[in-house]
Amino acid sequence: MTPTSRSRPQQGALLDLPAPGPVPVDGDGVSDPVARVVVDVPLPHLDHAFDYLVPPAMAETALPGTRVQVRFAGQDRSAFVVERRADTDHRTALAPLRRAVSPVPVLSPAVLRLCRAVADRYAGTLMDVVRLAVPPRHATTEKSVLEKHSPRADAGPDVPAPEGAAWRPYTGGPAFLRHLAAGEGPRAVWTALPAHDDAAAVVPWATAVAQAAQATLASGRGVLVVVATSRQVTEVAERLAAHLPGEPVVRLVADDGPAKRYRSFLRVLLGEVRVVVGTRAAAFAPVPDLGLCVCFDDGDDRLAEPRAPYPHARQVLALRAEQEGAAFLVGGYTRTVEAQLLLEQRWAFPVQAPREVVRRATPRVQAPSEIDLAREGAAAAARIPHPAWRLAKEALDVGPVLVQVARGGYLPVVSCARCHEPARCRTCHGPLRLEGAGRAPTCSWCGRHAVDWSCPTCSHSALRATRVGSSRTAEELGRAFPSVPVVVSGATARHGVVETVDDRPRLVVATPGAEPVASGGYAAALLLDGAASTSRPELWASAEALRRWLNAAALVRGADGGGRVMLLGQPAPVPAQALVRWDPAGFAERELAERTELAFPPAVRLAAVQGTPGAVRSFLAHLEPLEDLEVLGPVEVPAGAPGADAAPPDAPRRPGRPRAAAEAEVRAVLRVDRRRGTELCRKLAHASAARSARKEDGAVRVQVDPPDLW
Repeated sequence: MTPTSRSRPQQGALLDLPAPGPVPVDGDGVSDPVARVVVDVPLPHLDHAFDYLVPPAMAETALPGTRVQVRFAGQDRSAFVVERRADTDHRTALAPLRRAVSPVPVLSPAVLRLCRAVADRYAGTLMDVVRLAVPPRHATTEKSVLEKHSPRADAGPDVPAPEGAAWRPYTGGPAFLRHLAAGEGPRAVWTALPAHDDAAAVVPWATAVAQAAQATLASGRGVLVVVATSRQVTEVAERLAAHLPGEPVVRLVADDGPAKRYRSFLRVLLGEVRVVVGTRAAAFAPVPDLGLCVCFDDGDDRLAEPRAPYPHARQVLALRAEQEGAAFLVGGYTRTVEAQLLLEQRWAFPVQAPREVVRRATPRVQAPSEIDLAREGAAAAARIPHPAWRLAKEALDVGPVLVQVARGGYLPVVSCARCHEPARCRTCHGPLRLEGAGRAPTCSWCGRHAVDWSCPTCSHSALRATRVGSSRTAEELGRAFPSVPVVVSGATARHGVVETVDDRPRLVVATPGAEPVASGGYAAALLLDGAASTSRPELWASAEALRRWLNAAALVRGADGGGRVMLLGQPAPVPAQALVRWDPAGFAERELAERTELAFPPAVRLAAVQGTPGAVRSFLAHLEPLEDLEVLGPVEVPAGAPGADAAPPDAPRRPGRPRAAAEAEVRAVLRVDRRRGTELCRKLAHASAARSARKEDGAVRVQVDPPDLW
């Protein structure tokens, strides 16, 4: 006996035959004896449900949403039951289920619909998304939770509607809160303000999120908050606990480990908790009666899943809000181009503060140009010119100073001191770096020491710094301010990422995303290496640079408190001026207009197909015709593509970023109007299924709207 489905593929070919009429099945007294299951197999042509017979012993356990094991292609495979029915489209005997793994329906109908929508949106398979949505089973934890579980007699404690002080500084903020409390589903793009003790009438973003959650709970609905880091999860959870006494709040973070994460997942699934805070995988959390989806700092690349089909938490929550009629709140200190598109499509409305409020709450920002620094003479070319030293000295009299450095390490990129040719490893041709003073250069790719390096162009053996990291910067600052403590924060720092610092004078050197929070805010901030951030060849370079700068500047005291920020390193003028004006909305409008004119995402739907030359050619041959489809390439993808050669550990890891490989790959880019995006994704999935069914050689990676265009 073999598993069957409505459209059962044969080896080497895909069948597209009309489904036969349903046939009733005698289940030996079992009600709805046919279990329709999705099997955990990696083959795209098997991305559909199969019918199995439910044995009488599993009639009460193999329910929709539960885990089972089935015999598939001669092996026992894990699967999920998605439906129980009384008939089947198959004309012969059905294979029985092998085992009911657990009676807990971990794949709820709402999450199943969401997984299917995400798979269709990103041209992936259902099981690829289900693996992201449902954590692995932990049997001991499951037994413990079920033994202690008792159904809730009510919907939880009564939650009063908040006064909404956190939303009063924002135009549209109080109205958003009122709609939430009334049980409606408003959608908003929020441009948050920095908040410190000196920022009157402005509160931290986490407090605003907590008040939005309180308004949603007052209407009897659940809340889901997705952020990029564990530190943000902790911050939001603390604010929620303060505003919702007696209301349990669950964390869903992969770093918590399999047992703790599965316990939290089960508590949400069983209805014990209505409020969930977590990182990107929490976007699939089975929150009962979901009323509000929140995604903060949606430009952070850690919200993009690095595994196929590479969904972004913002898009997952947007799809979920539409399916479940929930409210949607996306935002941060900046505004992403994708969020701006939601506004221009009138899918959401803006929530932002008037200009006079922005001026009071934000620090004063300077971005001196070459002309401004001309009076400094030769010192104008210094990485930290004299005005920056003067600002740091003055600010240290009243509090800590933040110094943001684009890269971690000591000297992450070096070159020949004579001809300035980049220094590369003789073995793998990777970029060389220095990990400390007096040390031999080391390859960033293979880790070999280049003890006898000499330039292949001019035979010179001396090296010069092309990029300066956080450790070297801290060393220089320590010599300039010998009586001031220097703290280094970052993934490559000796003590890792520092979470908080007090309000005493000190210099804090941090890489983007690793800036500690200072009590009362920093007195000033120096943002170094502006050109290194904005001159990267990727499409997202300017937007990502502005996001990093705004997130760092938001930690500085407002203008009323004397906070000052200086942007250095000759950055690109457009993002630099957006920072000076603190105008992320204007930058997003301009960026989206340029991408629309140039036909780049998100203005168009775009897909990248990457793999070996033969595999990509066969994929394109299987791709069905689509009106107005534009195919660019394929072109060769060089090992260590531009922008990745010397990417430090602190640099954002974009999903699908090509790495050095022994076998050369090629990449084709498919572009089509957004209105045909759904059709393009469907044809991409069909092409993947066709190659899989024919067992064609070579792997192909398909990524819809890839962020790493260069």
